Amino acid sequence: MHHNPRKRFGQNFLIDQQIIADIIDTIYPRKDDRIIEIGPGLGALTRPLLQIVDHLDVVEIDRDIVDKLDKEFSKEKLTIHSTDALKFDFSVLGERQRIVGNLPYNISTPLLFHLSQFSKHILDMHFMLQKEVVERMVGTPSTSDYGRLSVMLQYRFDMEYVFSVPAESFRPIPKVESAIVRMTPRDDSSRDAKDEILFSQIVASAFSQRRKTLRNTLHSYLGLSDFNSLDIDPGLRAENLSVAQFVAISNFLTLSTKHKAT
Repeated sequence: MHHNPRKRFGQNFLIDQQIIADIIDTIYPRKDDRIIEIGPGLGALTRPLLQIVDHLDVVEIDRDIVDKLDKEFSKEKLTIHSTDALKFDFSVLGERQRIVGNLPYNISTPLLFHLSQFSKHILDMHFMLQKEVVERMVGTPSTSDYGRLSVMLQYRFDMEYVFSVPAESFRPIPKVESAIVRMTPRDDSSRDAKDEILFSQIVASAFSQRRKTLRNTLHSYLGLSDFNSLDIDPGLRAENLSVAQFVAISNFLTLSTKHKAT
Protein backbone atom coordinates (compact mmCIF):
# COMPACT_ATOMS: atom_id res chain seq x y z
CA MET A 1 0.00 0.00 0.00
CA HIS A 2 1.51 3.34 -1.07
CA HIS A 3 0.53 6.59 0.59
CA ASN A 4 2.20 9.99 0.86
CA PRO A 5 2.49 10.88 4.58
CA ARG A 6 0.48 13.92 5.63
CA LYS A 7 2.01 16.31 8.14
CA ARG A 8 -1.36 17.53 9.39
CA PHE A 9 -2.13 14.00 10.58
CA GLY A 10 1.36 13.52 12.05
CA GLN A 11 1.96 10.47 9.86
CA ASN A 12 5.20 8.49 10.17
CA PHE A 13 4.82 4.93 8.93
CA LEU A 14 6.50 1.97 10.63
CA ILE A 15 8.51 -0.13 8.15
CA ASP A 16 10.96 -2.12 10.33
CA GLN A 17 9.80 -5.74 10.12
CA GLN A 18 11.68 -6.81 13.26
CA ILE A 19 10.14 -4.01 15.31
CA ILE A 20 6.72 -4.95 13.92
CA ALA A 21 7.27 -8.58 14.98
CA ASP A 22 8.42 -7.44 18.44
CA ILE A 23 5.30 -5.30 18.86
CA ILE A 24 3.02 -8.21 17.90
CA ASP A 25 4.86 -10.44 20.39
CA THR A 26 4.38 -7.76 23.06
CA ILE A 27 0.65 -7.45 22.36
CA TYR A 28 0.35 -11.26 22.24
CA PRO A 29 -3.03 -11.24 20.42
CA ARG A 30 -5.33 -14.25 20.51
CA LYS A 31 -7.90 -15.42 18.02
CA ASP A 32 -11.01 -14.09 19.77
CA ASP A 33 -9.53 -10.88 21.23
CA ARG A 34 -11.46 -7.65 20.72
CA ILE A 35 -8.66 -5.55 19.27
CA ILE A 36 -9.01 -1.94 18.16
CA GLU A 37 -6.19 -0.30 16.23
CA ILE A 38 -5.90 3.48 16.21
CA GLY A 39 -4.33 4.87 13.05
CA PRO A 40 -3.62 1.72 11.01
CA GLY A 41 -1.77 3.73 8.36
CA LEU A 42 -0.21 1.43 5.78
CA GLY A 43 -1.26 -1.67 7.71
CA ALA A 44 2.11 -2.50 9.33
CA LEU A 45 0.31 -3.89 12.40
CA THR A 46 -3.06 -4.48 10.74
CA ARG A 47 -1.87 -7.32 8.51
CA PRO A 48 -0.05 -9.39 11.14
CA LEU A 49 -2.92 -8.84 13.59
CA LEU A 50 -5.45 -10.10 11.02
CA GLN A 51 -3.39 -13.24 10.55
CA ILE A 52 -4.17 -14.06 14.18
CA VAL A 53 -7.49 -12.50 15.25
CA ASP A 54 -10.93 -13.25 13.81
CA HIS A 55 -11.86 -9.59 13.48
CA LEU A 56 -10.26 -6.19 13.88
CA ASP A 57 -11.69 -2.69 14.38
CA VAL A 58 -9.63 0.27 13.20
CA VAL A 59 -10.11 4.01 13.74
CA GLU A 60 -8.67 6.11 10.92
CA ILE A 61 -9.17 9.79 10.04
CA ASP A 62 -7.40 9.82 6.63
CA ARG A 63 -10.02 9.13 3.95
CA ASP A 64 -7.40 7.96 1.43
CA ILE A 65 -6.13 5.33 3.85
CA VAL A 66 -9.70 4.31 4.64
CA ASP A 67 -10.34 3.71 0.93
CA LYS A 68 -7.17 1.62 0.57
CA LEU A 69 -7.99 -0.50 3.64
CA ASP A 70 -11.54 -0.98 2.43
CA LYS A 71 -10.28 -2.38 -0.88
CA GLU A 72 -7.67 -4.67 0.67
CA PHE A 73 -9.64 -6.27 3.53
CA SER A 74 -13.09 -7.81 3.72
CA LYS A 75 -15.76 -6.30 5.94
CA GLU A 76 -16.02 -9.64 7.75
CA LYS A 77 -12.41 -9.28 8.92
CA LEU A 78 -12.05 -5.50 9.26
CA THR A 79 -14.45 -2.82 10.49
CA ILE A 80 -13.25 0.68 9.66
CA HIS A 81 -14.39 3.63 11.77
CA SER A 82 -13.63 6.60 9.54
CA THR A 83 -13.40 9.31 12.16
CA ASP A 84 -11.15 11.28 14.48
CA ALA A 85 -10.02 9.07 17.40
CA LEU A 86 -10.23 12.15 19.65
CA LYS A 87 -13.99 12.25 19.07
CA PHE A 88 -14.68 8.52 18.90
CA ASP A 89 -16.84 6.89 21.58
CA PHE A 90 -14.85 3.74 22.31
CA SER A 91 -17.56 2.43 24.64
CA VAL A 92 -19.64 1.41 21.60
CA LEU A 93 -17.11 -1.35 20.88
CA GLY A 94 -17.98 -3.29 24.02
CA GLU A 95 -15.96 -4.67 26.92
CA ARG A 96 -12.44 -6.08 27.35
CA GLN A 97 -11.03 -3.99 24.55
CA ARG A 98 -7.37 -4.33 23.62
CA ILE A 99 -6.37 -1.04 22.00
CA VAL A 100 -3.16 -0.72 19.99
CA GLY A 101 -1.59 1.81 17.68
CA ASN A 102 1.22 4.01 16.52
CA LEU A 103 -0.21 7.27 17.86
CA PRO A 104 0.40 10.55 16.02
CA TYR A 105 2.82 12.64 18.07
CA ASN A 106 0.82 15.82 17.56
CA ILE A 107 -2.29 14.52 19.38
CA SER A 108 -0.82 11.86 21.67
CA THR A 109 -1.46 13.61 25.01
CA PRO A 110 -5.09 14.67 24.38
CA LEU A 111 -5.78 11.23 22.89
CA LEU A 112 -4.43 9.48 26.00
CA PHE A 113 -6.67 11.65 28.18
CA HIS A 114 -9.63 10.84 25.92
CA LEU A 115 -8.97 7.10 26.14
CA SER A 116 -8.73 7.33 29.94
CA GLN A 117 -12.46 8.02 30.03
CA PHE A 118 -13.10 4.49 28.73
CA SER A 119 -10.77 2.60 31.10
CA LYS A 120 -13.65 0.44 32.41
CA HIS A 121 -14.12 -0.97 28.90
CA ILE A 122 -10.42 -1.66 28.35
CA LEU A 123 -8.40 -4.78 29.07
CA ASP A 124 -5.07 -3.25 28.04
CA MET A 125 -3.48 -0.80 25.62
CA HIS A 126 -0.18 -0.94 23.73
CA PHE A 127 1.02 2.20 22.01
CA MET A 128 4.01 3.49 20.17
CA LEU A 129 4.66 7.09 21.15
CA GLN A 130 7.42 9.64 21.22
CA LYS A 131 10.02 8.30 23.68
CA GLU A 132 9.94 11.49 25.71
CA VAL A 133 6.17 11.16 26.17
CA VAL A 134 6.47 7.53 27.31
CA GLU A 135 9.15 8.55 29.82
CA ARG A 136 6.72 11.13 31.22
CA MET A 137 3.88 8.59 31.29
CA VAL A 138 5.87 6.15 33.44
CA GLY A 139 7.67 8.86 35.45
CA THR A 140 8.04 8.40 39.20
CA PRO A 141 7.79 11.04 41.96
CA SER A 142 10.75 13.37 42.51
CA THR A 143 12.06 12.96 38.96
CA SER A 144 12.03 15.48 36.10
CA ASP A 145 9.80 13.21 33.98
CA TYR A 146 7.05 13.11 36.61
CA GLY A 147 4.25 15.59 35.98
CA ARG A 148 0.54 16.08 35.36
CA LEU A 149 0.52 13.47 32.56
CA SER A 150 2.17 10.91 34.87
CA VAL A 151 -0.32 11.47 37.68
CA MET A 152 -3.47 11.54 35.57
CA LEU A 153 -2.60 8.39 33.62
CA GLN A 154 -1.19 6.46 36.58
CA TYR A 155 -4.38 7.26 38.47
CA ARG A 156 -6.21 4.95 36.06
CA PHE A 157 -3.52 2.67 34.64
CA ASP A 158 -0.51 0.61 35.58
CA MET A 159 2.21 1.70 33.16
CA GLU A 160 5.16 -0.18 31.67
CA TYR A 161 7.89 1.07 29.36
CA VAL A 162 8.37 -1.97 27.11
CA PHE A 163 11.13 -1.10 24.63
CA SER A 164 12.60 1.72 22.54
CA VAL A 165 12.13 2.12 18.78
CA PRO A 166 14.81 3.95 16.73
CA ALA A 167 13.77 6.77 14.40
CA GLU A 168 15.14 4.80 11.44
CA SER A 169 12.25 2.34 11.82
CA PHE A 170 9.89 4.86 10.18
CA ARG A 171 9.32 6.58 6.88
CA PRO A 172 9.62 9.50 6.82
CA ILE A 173 12.26 9.37 9.56
CA PRO A 174 11.04 11.50 12.50
CA LYS A 175 13.32 13.80 14.46
CA VAL A 176 12.64 11.91 17.68
CA GLU A 177 12.91 8.34 18.95
CA SER A 178 9.86 6.31 19.92
CA ALA A 179 8.97 3.73 22.54
CA ILE A 180 6.33 1.11 23.24
CA VAL A 181 4.25 1.50 26.39
CA ARG A 182 1.80 -0.96 27.97
CA MET A 183 -1.16 0.47 29.89
CA THR A 184 -3.33 -1.78 32.04
CA PRO A 185 -6.37 -0.38 33.89
CA ARG A 186 -5.82 -0.74 37.61
CA ASP A 187 -8.45 -2.58 39.63
CA ASP A 188 -7.81 -0.97 43.03
CA SER A 189 -11.00 1.02 43.64
CA SER A 190 -9.77 2.02 47.11
CA ARG A 191 -7.51 4.59 45.40
CA ASP A 192 -10.39 6.30 43.61
CA ALA A 193 -11.00 10.01 44.00
CA LYS A 194 -14.47 10.78 45.32
CA ASP A 195 -14.66 13.79 42.98
CA GLU A 196 -12.58 13.17 39.86
CA ILE A 197 -13.15 16.66 38.47
CA LEU A 198 -11.75 18.17 41.67
CA PHE A 199 -8.86 15.67 41.59
CA SER A 200 -8.01 16.79 38.05
CA GLN A 201 -8.17 20.45 39.09
CA ILE A 202 -5.88 19.85 42.07
CA VAL A 203 -3.28 18.09 39.91
CA ALA A 204 -3.44 20.80 37.24
CA SER A 205 -3.04 23.58 39.83
CA ALA A 206 -0.17 21.84 41.60
CA PHE A 207 1.82 21.47 38.37
CA SER A 208 0.82 24.84 36.89
CA GLN A 209 4.01 26.42 38.26
CA ARG A 210 6.31 23.47 38.60
CA ARG A 211 9.11 25.18 40.55
CA LYS A 212 6.80 26.67 43.17
CA THR A 213 5.91 24.89 46.40
CA LEU A 214 2.51 23.43 47.22
CA ARG A 215 2.02 26.25 49.72
CA ASN A 216 1.87 28.58 46.71
CA THR A 217 0.26 26.46 43.99
CA LEU A 218 -2.52 25.08 46.23
CA HIS A 219 -3.06 28.11 48.46
CA SER A 220 -6.62 28.54 47.16
CA TYR A 221 -7.43 24.98 48.25
CA LEU A 222 -5.40 24.30 51.40
CA GLY A 223 -4.29 26.25 54.47
CA LEU A 224 -1.38 25.29 56.71
CA SER A 225 -3.69 23.42 59.09
CA ASP A 226 -5.01 21.39 56.14
CA PHE A 227 -1.47 20.41 55.13
CA ASN A 228 -0.89 19.33 58.74
CA SER A 229 -4.07 17.24 58.73
CA LEU A 230 -2.92 15.57 55.51
CA ASP A 231 0.63 15.09 56.86
CA ILE A 232 2.01 16.75 53.71
CA ASP A 233 4.87 19.26 53.86
CA PRO A 234 3.67 22.49 52.18
CA GLY A 235 7.30 23.18 51.26
CA LEU A 236 7.29 20.28 48.80
CA ARG A 237 6.68 20.70 45.09
CA ALA A 238 4.03 18.88 43.04
CA GLU A 239 6.63 16.49 41.61
CA ASN A 240 7.32 15.17 45.13
CA LEU A 241 3.78 13.85 45.72
CA SER A 242 2.57 10.37 44.83
CA VAL A 243 -0.69 9.72 42.99
CA ALA A 244 -2.16 8.49 46.30
CA GLN A 245 -1.29 11.80 47.97
CA PHE A 246 -3.02 13.79 45.25
CA VAL A 247 -6.09 11.57 45.74
CA ALA A 248 -5.86 12.13 49.49
CA ILE A 249 -5.86 15.92 49.00
CA SER A 250 -8.87 15.72 46.68
CA ASN A 251 -10.83 13.45 49.03
CA PHE A 252 -9.94 15.59 52.05
CA LEU A 253 -11.38 18.64 50.29
CA THR A 254 -14.46 16.75 49.10
CA LEU A 255 -15.27 15.51 52.60
CA SER A 256 -14.50 18.90 54.16
CA THR A 257 -16.83 20.64 51.71
CA LYS A 258 -19.62 18.15 52.42
CA HIS A 259 -19.07 18.51 56.14
CA LYS A 260 -19.25 22.34 55.92
CA ALA A 261 -22.35 22.09 53.75
CA THR A 262 -24.18 20.08 56.39
